[in-house]
Amino acid sequence: MKYQIKASKNLAVKTDCLVVAVRPLKNMSSQQRELNDKTGKAIDRLQAAGLLSGKKKQIVSLPAPSGVGASKILFVGIGRAKKLDSESVRILLNGLARQLKDLGPDTVSFDLAALVSKSDMQTVSRHLIEALGDSQYRYIKQPKAARDNAKKKQLKCTILCDSRTLAAQARKGAAIGQAINNGKTLAKNLANMPGNICTPSYLASQARKLGNSHGLKVRVLNEKQMRELGMGSLLSVSLGSRQPAKLIVMQYTGAKNKAQAPHALVGKGLTFDAGGISLKPSPKMDEMKYDMCGAASVFGALLAAAELQLPINIVGVVPSSENLPDGSANKPGDVVTSMSGQTIEILNTDAEGRLILCDALTYTERFKPQTVIDIATLTGAVIVALGHQTAGVMGNDQGVIDDLLAAGDTSLDFAWQLPLKETYKKQLKSEYADLANIGGPSAGTITAGCFLSYFAEKFRWAHLDIAGTAWGGSVGKRASGRAVPILTQYLIDRCQ
Repeated sequence: MKYQIKASKNLAVKTDCLVVAVRPLKNMSSQQRELNDKTGKAIDRLQAAGLLSGKKKQIVSLPAPSGVGASKILFVGIGRAKKLDSESVRILLNGLARQLKDLGPDTVSFDLAALVSKSDMQTVSRHLIEALGDSQYRYIKQPKAARDNAKKKQLKCTILCDSRTLAAQARKGAAIGQAINNGKTLAKNLANMPGNICTPSYLASQARKLGNSHGLKVRVLNEKQMRELGMGSLLSVSLGSRQPAKLIVMQYTGAKNKAQAPHALVGKGLTFDAGGISLKPSPKMDEMKYDMCGAASVFGALLAAAELQLPINIVGVVPSSENLPDGSANKPGDVVTSMSGQTIEILNTDAEGRLILCDALTYTERFKPQTVIDIATLTGAVIVALGHQTAGVMGNDQGVIDDLLAAGDTSLDFAWQLPLKETYKKQLKSEYADLANIGGPSAGTITAGCFLSYFAEKFRWAHLDIAGTAWGGSVGKRASGRAVPILTQYLIDRCQ
């Protein structure tokens, strides 16, 4: 998808489709009155026939007559509300994007002045680009489809603005929307790949590719190097797999002071999770290829940050493994020693994400980070609590949590704080190790966060559980690209 911004009041533009946002039509803008005249009073006639009221979410298509320049006009009603919040704007734009996908134009021009009067141009343009990106996304299943897709024309969109001031706002918003969309596309592609292709080694190769294309410093630790560091917890998870575990480290240096402490993103990279000896039930087990969506979101956020050239330093740490049953796999009751020296009794081998994350968190200490956020499809319990709409967040620093929640509100990639209290930590007590890897059937999301907190005591940290938002729900059996928007916005906000 390509976009351009034009400071123009002329709606007689040459395009396959002209999209015009309209309020209830008693108060048309000057541009809409001009468009009405050039279309032979088409707006008046549609209104008189009761086909175009301007009510919210109403979309009316009109073949454009000669003299307008567009082959088709799409009127989008925005309703009577004095002001639309960003979520309402995005819902409206999502519907518009789906309609455009069905129509299939190569070029689209947008007059969203009526919508902007109830919101702001930066927000509107940002979410327009994201909505179009989501609707246009297609997972390429096989090489032939990839070649066919390469021949397909990219959608070209033009955002028309009434003034240079609004055009400047639109450019800023569209640039953010495009960077986030590109990050989400990368995250979706990685997550949607089958587990026999997207292995830990494949993720490592994609990290190197991202490093080459966007100037990231990339290091990949193999099992021998991790063993020398004492990562007994992480390495225990890959014991049942033929695929070797990897620890992927990606560094983006955007700050003027190259030595400035970075913000760290730590993403769970379980490229397939069968549960190990604590085998998962077979229904929907194929979806466990999505257990690396935390890692995918780190890749996507780093891509977005690099494209926006954010003036901060960022480090992405991705522990990656498979979790499969085998004669050498972890067994319930086994005790392993983490990089931090803390011992862990493995009561359930399907609680493996925290076992790879804990060593990655300890490893992240060496970067002396300003803040650390780990992102993981960690618990089914978070779906019970918050559904597929909202991620769970907790941590050891309220400031970091508040910043992350604010980033979720701005990006519409919502999160909700859950408590992280000492009383929950009692559930992790073990008679055979420093702590157990599960805390029983109650408060599963919280006790998972409590487990990670033991390995995050030396920095400001928040944990984001995206098991409900990374795939499924309204997007169906596919990856959503979350948590790229919330992470990117969090990083943007750190530049203020």
